[in-house]
Amino acid sequence: MLDRTAVDYDGLIPNNVGLSADPRLRRALESWHPSCLDWWRARGPEGFQENLVYLRTAVNVDPEGWAKFDYVKMPDYRWGILLAPAVEGRTISFGAHKGEPAWQDVPGEYRAMLRRLIVVQGDTEPASVEQQRHLGATAPSLYDLRNLFQINVEEARHLWAMVYLLQKYFGRDGREEAEDLLRRFSGDRDTPRLLGAFNEATPDWLALFMFTFFTDRDGKMQLHALAQSGFDPLSRTCRFMLLEEAHHMFVGQSGIARVIDRTCVAMRDAGIDDPYDIEPIRALGVIDLPTIQKRANLHFSLTLDLFGNEISTNAANAFNAGLKGRYLEDQIEDDHRLVNATYPVLRMRDGLIVPDQAPALAALNMRLRDDYVADASSAVERWWNRAIARNGIEFAIHLPHVAFNRHIGEFAAINADPEGGLLSAAEWQRRHDEFLPSAADNQFVAGLMRPVYEPGRFASWISPPPAGINGMPGNFEYVRLLG
Repeated sequence: MLDRTAVDYDGLIPNNVGLSADPRLRRALESWHPSCLDWWRARGPEGFQENLVYLRTAVNVDPEGWAKFDYVKMPDYRWGILLAPAVEGRTISFGAHKGEPAWQDVPGEYRAMLRRLIVVQGDTEPASVEQQRHLGATAPSLYDLRNLFQINVEEARHLWAMVYLLQKYFGRDGREEAEDLLRRFSGDRDTPRLLGAFNEATPDWLALFMFTFFTDRDGKMQLHALAQSGFDPLSRTCRFMLLEEAHHMFVGQSGIARVIDRTCVAMRDAGIDDPYDIEPIRALGVIDLPTIQKRANLHFSLTLDLFGNEISTNAANAFNAGLKGRYLEDQIEDDHRLVNATYPVLRMRDGLIVPDQAPALAALNMRLRDDYVADASSAVERWWNRAIARNGIEFAIHLPHVAFNRHIGEFAAINADPEGGLLSAAEWQRRHDEFLPSAADNQFVAGLMRPVYEPGRFASWISPPPAGINGMPGNFEYVRLLG
């Protein structure tokens, strides 16, 4: 009996899409492989390319027992093309084509729209690797260093996933788009990445943890929406990517929780009750809670811009075409067509932020953003505020209002404080450092970033994790250093 979850590891590119039976596609992907490796060595993790790292690698696409762990040099990592198992008889579950058989080939009338969705998703994957490439030099432990590299190799595998779709289904246009994914670079003045948040710097490990908590959570929402796609190869690709994405968010959730725990324990041991008594707290070599709040304000607001304009014709067209659904589309109780439905959208009216009913089709970005905010808020309470409460400190992390520090959408033209109160331009400039990290805040955090490479040891500003990766002990050598 054919194992529908097995991965073919015999060729250069591990896959479960039958590359051995498609010589043209195999040659195209194998010719792209050296360019990808060149990009990885030039733009991937700096300084650790020859180290053995304890990484997980997918060995099948069954959610149970789908990966194995072993030491590997990152350039030798077996990036592959992996699709979740096909669902027999699958139909399109939303939009104008609801109830029709899912497409196995690109529908001609939606070719350009579908290619754009794949390119934008594909562009985010190498961008995050580029943003994080220098962080190995300041890792707070080998455990955290290994987690960084796990994220990096899996983001590169997600790049391969999108390149496969472009190469197989979009001909010459797809091949050119695949090459362009390696020609744009995060933060580059001339050829930046497509989305603004992926051109921001990730200067330190607190930023990394915030990025993986907030921005990778947006990735989760987008992958869920694309996993509903009527284009079945895209749906199956994103369904498998979600397995890997969960670890990326875990790194952020648990990472900030460990930073918070270490701060609270240090405060308690020093007899400091006031979390706003910043200088004595910083003197303990930990990150004060108000600075963590300001970093959360920054990364949350930057991530909200990734959802685009609240009212979007492009989002409506993609839904109506059956290409991109809503978050957990199959669990929503409505007609899944939205022709006459409405959805509340926050707007500026007479100097006030008020809800306004808008056509639900046009407000799909707003709905996805609302789902994201609810998911992120729940995780903040579960992971971060419980860690604070457990240590008996009177403080709580709060996500700012969706109008705060926005550069795209309804609130791009206004200034709002974290509670949603409107500010003049002068007030915003005067109070900016109350809400967002100041130069002094960033300088203090940067001063804590010193590498700790001894197995089982951790930097002063972060607690050890409650458990190791794959059940490994606390002093496990997750990265074997050279020299």
